[in-house]
Amino acid sequence: MLADEAAAGPKRSRKTRRSVLVADRVADMGIRAGGIFVILAVFGIMAYLVQVVLPLFSGGAVESHRAITVPHRGSVLMQVLDEYRTLAVSLDRTGAVSILHLASGRAIPAPAFDFEGRPPTAFARSLSGSDVAFGFADGAVRFGSLKISAETLSASALPAGAEALTERDWLKDGAVYSRISPDQLRKLTVEVALEAPSPVEEGAGAIVALDYRLGGTAERPTKSFVSADSQGVLRLGTGETATNLLTGETTTEIEVATLPKLQAGMQFRSVLVTEGGDQVYAAAADGTLYRYDTRNFAAPVLAEYRKLFGEGVELTTLGFLIGEQSIVAGGSDGSVDVYFRLRRPGAATRDGYAMVRAHALEKHGSSVTAFDASQRSKLFATTDASGAVWLRHSTSEQTVAKLPLDSPGTSWSEVVLAPRDDAVLATTEDGTAHLWSVSVPHPEITWGAIFGKVWYEGYPTPDWTWQSSSGSDAFEPKLSLVPLVFGTVKATVYSLLFALPVALLGAIYTSEFLHQRVRSVVKPTMELMASLPSVVLGFLAALVLAPIVETWISAIILAFALAPLALLLAAHLWQLLPRALALRWAGTAKFGTMAAVLGTSLAGAYALSPAFERLFFAGDFRHWVSGAEGSGVPMMTLLLLPLCVLALRALFERLARDRYRMALRRLAPSAAGFVELVRWLALLLLGAVLGWVLARALGGVGLDPRGGALDTYVQRNTLVVGFAMGFAVIPIIYTIAEDALNAVPEHLRAAALACGATPWQTATSVVLPTAMSGVFAAVMIGMGRAVGETMIVVMAAGNTPLIDWNVFNGLRALSATIAVELPEAVRGGSLYRMLFLAALTLFVMTFVINTLAELVRLRFRRRAAQL
Repeated sequence: MLADEAAAGPKRSRKTRRSVLVADRVADMGIRAGGIFVILAVFGIMAYLVQVVLPLFSGGAVESHRAITVPHRGSVLMQVLDEYRTLAVSLDRTGAVSILHLASGRAIPAPAFDFEGRPPTAFARSLSGSDVAFGFADGAVRFGSLKISAETLSASALPAGAEALTERDWLKDGAVYSRISPDQLRKLTVEVALEAPSPVEEGAGAIVALDYRLGGTAERPTKSFVSADSQGVLRLGTGETATNLLTGETTTEIEVATLPKLQAGMQFRSVLVTEGGDQVYAAAADGTLYRYDTRNFAAPVLAEYRKLFGEGVELTTLGFLIGEQSIVAGGSDGSVDVYFRLRRPGAATRDGYAMVRAHALEKHGSSVTAFDASQRSKLFATTDASGAVWLRHSTSEQTVAKLPLDSPGTSWSEVVLAPRDDAVLATTEDGTAHLWSVSVPHPEITWGAIFGKVWYEGYPTPDWTWQSSSGSDAFEPKLSLVPLVFGTVKATVYSLLFALPVALLGAIYTSEFLHQRVRSVVKPTMELMASLPSVVLGFLAALVLAPIVETWISAIILAFALAPLALLLAAHLWQLLPRALALRWAGTAKFGTMAAVLGTSLAGAYALSPAFERLFFAGDFRHWVSGAEGSGVPMMTLLLLPLCVLALRALFERLARDRYRMALRRLAPSAAGFVELVRWLALLLLGAVLGWVLARALGGVGLDPRGGALDTYVQRNTLVVGFAMGFAVIPIIYTIAEDALNAVPEHLRAAALACGATPWQTATSVVLPTAMSGVFAAVMIGMGRAVGETMIVVMAAGNTPLIDWNVFNGLRALSATIAVELPEAVRGGSLYRMLFLAALTLFVMTFVINTLAELVRLRFRRRAAQL
């Protein structure tokens, strides 16, 4: 006994060493801390995104407000601020120009327009205020300019004897010098110029309304103006300025056309002309707007007229917003409406266009008295008779700011927005002005503009649109996230439609049917596919796969039908083999046979594609899918075939399943396999016939597969994205699902097989439900990969923010938009913050999906635990 104990060695202690307990405790605390830090990091990212996004919805803010006395000699025609808010320049009817230094309230000597003793009867200015036009009692029109010029100088250029206005500004010879850095100055000067009068048409009356636009290029500027005289005659003038390169002398030749006359004595409240002189608008005091189509200068026509407001409401203000597509009309009842000229099929107008009220903004409490448009956005300012001054945005339809005033009831004669939209100056008839410094960084952003339909300029109806930039200064950003969210969902859906059947069926086959030797090669190979970088997949999809798909699209569509049919036919034929031979070839030989059948089906699709394209797509798939030629019945038959076969199979199972199975058991295995093959072929043939009958019936009532998920073909499309993204997602879903299936206890399989279930029944009815929590997790992880995929979508999807399910069209996803546009976005700008909102939206989408998926997974797991 003692010898045995001595031979066994010293007795092992059953007590755990203290070092092991300490290490276990440290590991437990480390894991807990790591988990907590991960949660904090996730919520920290969300908090940062929210912090960047919140300023989008802060609206406008008034930073300061003060009253200023503006020197003037008569009724103010115009006021303008420089972009640095240093000077306020006003022009009165005598031609006198008054300059006020805003910081000190000091009046600065200014030049004046010389009208030779004839005061103007009408006045017009360009949007920037630097180009002006004057109308006179004899019908003459004179053009001029009033410019605030800025020049950057070195600090040593400050002239001697300059008078200090403030610590920053000095005055010398009518110029204001401002220190902008220790070694730089900015020089501001006001310059005026007046051209000679344009020729007067004989019999013309006094000009009572005038509008003026300057366009063209810097080398050859063009002028367009429209005038209305006291006799109700409208005249359109256009001209181009040419410069003599030898003498430097400039000449302008003006051509004048008389527009079709309305009823005698018509008095116009306002007139407008576009930069190109192709459209003229004239408005009477009763709110009737007359639109002239002047594209044919020699034969202008009155295209339409309409009432802008209801009965009894007079027009008080009318003006263009930047871009000259939106017209803002203010009424005596406080209405402020925005109109577009849009092409309307069947419009009762001379040119097929019609004026449409696109936006009805918040009404003032009294008559609108003044209006001024921004030089850089769809922002504008309005005033009313009760003294209110409001900042508004046309596209978002929001009142951005209601500017405070200590003395309500002030009667405003003029309101002007600063060039940078950071100040508003409103002036009364007695020369008192109020200056508000404002901050309106994101006036175009509202929840409605982000997720609702918005009516943009030139669009026939309100729509969801993402278009963040353009080559035109008059462009309005279109920042709806709906097309991007839709594009993300579309890419995910189509990639999963391709990936899920391949990955899940592959996982089931590998786990339940594939020989162990083959499985040991296939599974690592599939896992290796997951290591491929998405940028490589995107590159291959865009430059290799997309041209191949475009060239062989008919063969690819045929392959989708032939490949599964060939595999099913091979499976039925395999059942005809002798039992011993089928068992002997169950490993590598069977797998190789499947690969050969798949390859043969693909080669057959390639060989048969020309005949298939002629039969189904009238010889050219791309023409057929656009609806240019051919019938939709053959393709509808192909789409209905799987549904019809499944419906017939379900009917057969319901009516004759038990008797049929009992009959099969009485047959030899090869005979039973032959009967199954005949049944399958019969179901396939009947399904094709039924599908064709249904397709003809649907075609008879006007249904066509084209125009929805099948429509116009572009090279970089969702089908290519689905292939490439599916290639990236399949290894993930396959690996996790196969591991979950393999984790099912063997005794469940043995019990099912012992009860007489076939291997397929065991896999689908026992193993798959037991592993459903893991399989579902695999699907959700694959979906998460697809939702957040960036490079494949950027390179292969065409980056077109469209809302349609057309598999042959492009898309634009949230992640792709962030990757493409964030490097070009101005920090703190609307686009910059909108891209962060896109990131937050993507974050929330994945968070919600994963949370719901986890709840579903836990439910599956509880059900599986009961087995």
